[in-house]
Amino acid sequence: MATATTHDTGSSTRKRRRTTWDKHTWLYVAVIAAVALGAIIGLVLPDLAVRLEPLGKAFVALIKMMIAPIIFCTIVLGVGSIAKAATVGKIGGLALAYFMLMSTFALAIGLVVGNLLHPGTGLDMQGAEYAVEGESSSTQEFVLGIIPTTFFSALTGESVLQVLFIALLTGFALQGLGDRAAPVMHAVRHLQTLVFRVLGMILWLAPIGAFGAIAAVVGKTGASAIWSLGVLMAGFYLTCIVFIVGVLGTLLYAVTRLNIFALMKYLGREYLLIVGTSSSESALPRLIAKMEHAGVSTPVVGITVPTGYSFNLDGTAIYLTMASLFIAAGMGDPMSIGEQIGLLVFMIIASKGAAGVTGAGLATLAGGLQAYRPELVDGVGVIVGIDRFMSEGRALTNFTGNAVATLLLGTWTRQIDIARVRRVLRGEVPFDESTLSGDAHGNAANELTTGRTPH
Repeated sequence: MATATTHDTGSSTRKRRRTTWDKHTWLYVAVIAAVALGAIIGLVLPDLAVRLEPLGKAFVALIKMMIAPIIFCTIVLGVGSIAKAATVGKIGGLALAYFMLMSTFALAIGLVVGNLLHPGTGLDMQGAEYAVEGESSSTQEFVLGIIPTTFFSALTGESVLQVLFIALLTGFALQGLGDRAAPVMHAVRHLQTLVFRVLGMILWLAPIGAFGAIAAVVGKTGASAIWSLGVLMAGFYLTCIVFIVGVLGTLLYAVTRLNIFALMKYLGREYLLIVGTSSSESALPRLIAKMEHAGVSTPVVGITVPTGYSFNLDGTAIYLTMASLFIAAGMGDPMSIGEQIGLLVFMIIASKGAAGVTGAGLATLAGGLQAYRPELVDGVGVIVGIDRFMSEGRALTNFTGNAVATLLLGTWTRQIDIARVRRVLRGEVPFDESTLSGDAHGNAANELTTGRTPH
């Protein structure tokens, strides 16, 4: 018996190893290798590396192509399955209040670190030039921009907020139809399965996209350009780490008793995607699937994650803070505390809706300076070379903030299975990489949606 038991244990161990190192694990190992190879090519053959940029742009474009249908299906299913419309308002209102609070924390931390490090002091940036493309929208234009031209134009455009608007309207309409909505919900559910399957196919191109993107940015900037602005980058990443571990980690443990490092380990593959593409949008569909798999109800995930990608931009807030201080000091015209607060509040409002897209933070920075302190706009040209590397920090922080927000909102609204979350984070309930789903997590989500909390 002992021999048989030993044999069974050994077989189980080998089986677990084979399960762990499946083809999807090798895919993300390939992403790491591609990033390293791209950096080497960028340093050794910069001219060739710059010509590889279309590979990275093509991959990000493919991911962005899937964002609208994924958000639409997720929100329609989440909102349409809730018995009472008031529940949607409760989740959405609580989420927006939380997002504003976190943005304030991110701004405050960025201001403190920026004023301690004084990035940009001593630099001569008077001869810098930068051309602003477009102008910052007013509040009225921003609000009107949420309304799409037609019902279907939102699904073919680039505005995440327009997709959110149409999906919410559709979800509420399905609620009002009652039993007659069942066939439509069934069709949307099948459409969501198809969309996630297409996304899974696209993700196999991640190593190629990461290779082209990293090679191009290193080829453009070179090691010397990165080193010369190392203080700003180090300060920015230090601030992001303090915010993630100190603020988000403490809040997550206080509310849910979950460890931020366990959550980050669970989302490790998504972090690799973000580093490779420098865009948190590339991991948005996977975050939705993984949060549902972890045990958060479909309505909470469907409302919190897409909304957070437009309103919960903690990393962008930190970036705007430190980049503004850097440019002002480098241009020889440091901002007073009052000017800092006024400028940054303006840019945070302007940044809503620029969800995780590569370069969106840079465009928001330039647009904000153009509207508030136009004499500083030329200084943006100095940090263009390292914006790609800072974009990764923004995207990682934004992504982590949205993952934490989903768990917190699920806990506050009592639409989460904490016991399942702990099992998932311990690796006891594996995530199915082939279908971007988990084992029977849909049943748990439905039970939570109808108000029956699993034990």
